Amino acid sequence: MRSYPLYIDGQDRDGEGWNYTVKASALLADPINMFNLKRALDLGQMDPSEAPADVVVGRSAWSDRRTNAEALEAAARASREFRRTPLDVRRAMSDEYHDAIVERADEFVEILVWEGHPRRLAQWEVRGMIEGTARETMELNFQQLHSEIEQGERRIVLGRKPDGVVCINPPQNAAGSNSALGFGAILAGNALVVKAPRSTPTSVMFLYREIVAPILERHGAPPGTLNIISGDTKQILRQWIASPHVNDVMFFGDSAVGMKIGADCASNGKKAVLELSGNDAIVVWEDADVEAAAAAMCECFYGSSQICMVPKHAIVHPAIADEVIEHLLERVAGIRPGFPEEPDVLLSPVLKADRYFSTLAEAREAGASVLCGGQRVDVEGEPSEQGFFLQPAVVRVDGLAEARMLACVREETFFPLLPVIVPGEHETPDLLDRVIDFVNANEYGLRNSVWATDDAVIERFVQEVSNAGLMKVNESHIGFAAPLATHGGTGLTGGPGGELHYPILRTSHMQGAAIVPSGTYTAERLAAEVGLPEPIAV
Repeated sequence: MRSYPLYIDGQDRDGEGWNYTVKASALLADPINMFNLKRALDLGQMDPSEAPADVVVGRSAWSDRRTNAEALEAAARASREFRRTPLDVRRAMSDEYHDAIVERADEFVEILVWEGHPRRLAQWEVRGMIEGTARETMELNFQQLHSEIEQGERRIVLGRKPDGVVCINPPQNAAGSNSALGFGAILAGNALVVKAPRSTPTSVMFLYREIVAPILERHGAPPGTLNIISGDTKQILRQWIASPHVNDVMFFGDSAVGMKIGADCASNGKKAVLELSGNDAIVVWEDADVEAAAAAMCECFYGSSQICMVPKHAIVHPAIADEVIEHLLERVAGIRPGFPEEPDVLLSPVLKADRYFSTLAEAREAGASVLCGGQRVDVEGEPSEQGFFLQPAVVRVDGLAEARMLACVREETFFPLLPVIVPGEHETPDLLDRVIDFVNANEYGLRNSVWATDDAVIERFVQEVSNAGLMKVNESHIGFAAPLATHGGTGLTGGPGGELHYPILRTSHMQGAAIVPSGTYTAERLAAEVGLPEPIAV
């Protein structure tokens, strides 16, 4: 069993108790007994040595308000020293981190699978961590941290300075991979406080305690540069927002909650870096590769669509809509539930299924066609009222104007449902303009993708679609493309100031300096330079 205490001020610390990780596959196979086992362990009612080692695979400590306050104080002390760490040292840390993620990728994937991520999803997540720290990606980042311009006797220095103390709250559905963005804040020169979710702490603890902490220690980072805590999310967020030690809060979660946190941060003089809900569009134009586009549309169902950056609605040119939908339905028919260890499984359990059924009902009532899906199923894919899984649903919606009225198109759906919007005949004139306007009207803005052959059409999308952090053309919607960042968006996804998210840049700020040799300026020259005939007597 992996066992992770808290990590405060460079020291392992006992917490107030333990959260135990029971393999998700065991919970699926025997939910009642496994839930009772986990509860007995979490409450200290059972000796951990008596737990089956092939089922209970980890435990992580959780902290209280006092311990969390100590973590913030430690980070504040460390930040004053760590901010002076030279860029070449931080570059070396970045290279070591990337190499360690590559070396331990299989180990990380296995922990994510324990936490319930289908293996294919876990492999994709770790791939994102690798691409997000690829050397070409980090080179682009570090180039923007320092630059100089010679102006005769004057030297202009532009540099990005660390904000100070950054706190990160990753989402429980993808905690390990998303928490990795916090390492970028360290590379900017900040001290970091990481909160591991109590429901899925093991991947976060593994990343920071076994990979990040040793790198910091090898390079002489002061104690407190990294602090790892866990506990009640609402209490910790309130503590961060109120604390004079905290400069930035990086929050992942629901848009309504995140926008409120952003406002609270602003009113307390803090920077909020928001990674919120997504409602990505995938556009399939009339000259697209139909089979490839249909395959990309199926990326909607990774993790049962409980991933913010999967495509959540498709807009298909009416000239090829029937053909695209036929290919899509053939592929969707092969998507099945299963245990997360199985290599071909895409779907994850969906515990809150009410919205799935109400959203489908609304679409039907509005005249949309439910082409497949609509049932709760068990791990074998058989219909079951007690099943943890939902069948992937595809809904055809005719008309752009009509589509925006439906919740399945207008809002983020966190369950396996893909609306396919087919513009009507009355919308065919100026269709390209209409589709671009439709995509730009999305209140969210994480990713968009386009499938087309005509270079002029592609250029229009790339130049005129402005509401997202990333655009993909004729490739995987969820794939990664170093040196582009893996996260970031606009609108209800990134909040005010949201953009493509490079953590090094988002947790630092630009500062300029003008430097001339001593003795260059006399009092008379100073006066002349500001346009005064003689020095002003004070």
